[in-house]
Amino acid sequence: MTEPNPNPGRLRLILRAFKHRNYRLFFIGQGISLIGTWMQQIAMSWLVYRLTNSAFLLGVVTFAAQIPGFVIAPVAGVLADRWNRRRILYLTQGAAMIQAVLVAVLNLAGLLTVWQIILLSLWMGVVNAVDIPVRQAFLLDMIESREDLPNAIALNSSLFNSARLLGPALAGILIAMVGESVCFLLNAVSYAAVLAALAAMRLRLKPKAATHTPVLQGLKEGVRYAYGFPPIRALLGLLAFTSLMGMPYLVLLPVFARTVFSGDSHTYGFMMTCAGIGALAGAVFLASRKNVLGLGRWVARASLIYSVGLIAISQSRHLGLTLALLVVAGFGMMVQMASCNTLLQTLSEDGKRGRVMSLYTVAFMGMLPFGSLWAGSVAHHYGAPATVAIGGAACLLSSLAFRAYLPRMRASIHPLYVKMGIIEEVAAGLETADEPESGTEIR
Repeated sequence: MTEPNPNPGRLRLILRAFKHRNYRLFFIGQGISLIGTWMQQIAMSWLVYRLTNSAFLLGVVTFAAQIPGFVIAPVAGVLADRWNRRRILYLTQGAAMIQAVLVAVLNLAGLLTVWQIILLSLWMGVVNAVDIPVRQAFLLDMIESREDLPNAIALNSSLFNSARLLGPALAGILIAMVGESVCFLLNAVSYAAVLAALAAMRLRLKPKAATHTPVLQGLKEGVRYAYGFPPIRALLGLLAFTSLMGMPYLVLLPVFARTVFSGDSHTYGFMMTCAGIGALAGAVFLASRKNVLGLGRWVARASLIYSVGLIAISQSRHLGLTLALLVVAGFGMMVQMASCNTLLQTLSEDGKRGRVMSLYTVAFMGMLPFGSLWAGSVAHHYGAPATVAIGGAACLLSSLAFRAYLPRMRASIHPLYVKMGIIEEVAAGLETADEPESGTEIR
């Protein structure tokens, strides 16, 4: 058996998950679809703010799109551990395509109102609440090897943020030239790519369990498992707090573009693009790493970078400086979120991964609606800059608390990695990144 090259080229290292055919198909199809998704998201936010001039209603629409993740995602995680994940993704992607068509048709006909947007956003929220945990758990179905999982997660993040660069820029141009409806139509068409990719995959059939516990009991088992293991609990807690207090800055960018910088949809598109550039840089950075060694420390560092970036954005009144700070914040956000994702998937038992990733969805997406609601309300009374400053300060405190907790995580992780057959230095690396492999804890 040929020994693997211990020093692969940088590009080969970054793209190593592409050796799996199913993952390549998914990457291409999802990439096309995500460009459309970002175009619709930008167009929808701009449409709502153009129609209402209300930061509060902007927050309400975002709340409607995200609240199902808090309620439905845990159940979806149970289904992801039991049902055929590809079939579930067929259903979710098809439902998303139908929603985009309806939005486009209603807007072209001049019939689209804010309340209809809220209902259609709620529809999409239900779809995403099921789709996200299933898609996360589907990764191992595609790549079939745990050692390539961190790279696949990082490449997914780079794909998401590459689309985040192109989608908002295209949306800003199209909105200015022909209006929002074209963005909705293009998004509907883009779903055909991911559906075709799913159909072309050749997946190994996995044996089905003879019996299943009731859904509610399965959900309780997943929550008990995640809450009972301190590293998973700490990662989910940090994610939830960051999503609640920090992520709403994205909802308020239309307000910054229009009121702080007296801009238009082009300005909003540029701001989103700069946040995407930073996030893409963070994803490429993670993809270039060889293993999970040191990711725990990078979670803490990235959280700190993100928090400081948000506080600086809230104080900036120069567009060029704000765009640069959005790059910094985007980098911190992506490294934190993707590192947490990688660690959660690595730490989770195979039979509970879907449920753990559903809790990841609750922590990441499920808290966003509450954050959007409070941010919209506070921004309505005190302005968007003050709201972002409050969120950044809260995230700063949470990042410092997580950093202080890191040394206590090693004892919990080590026995699990030994049981799972993962090399010891990977387990030690969660707390001892950038330190000798002797196991010395963080000082």
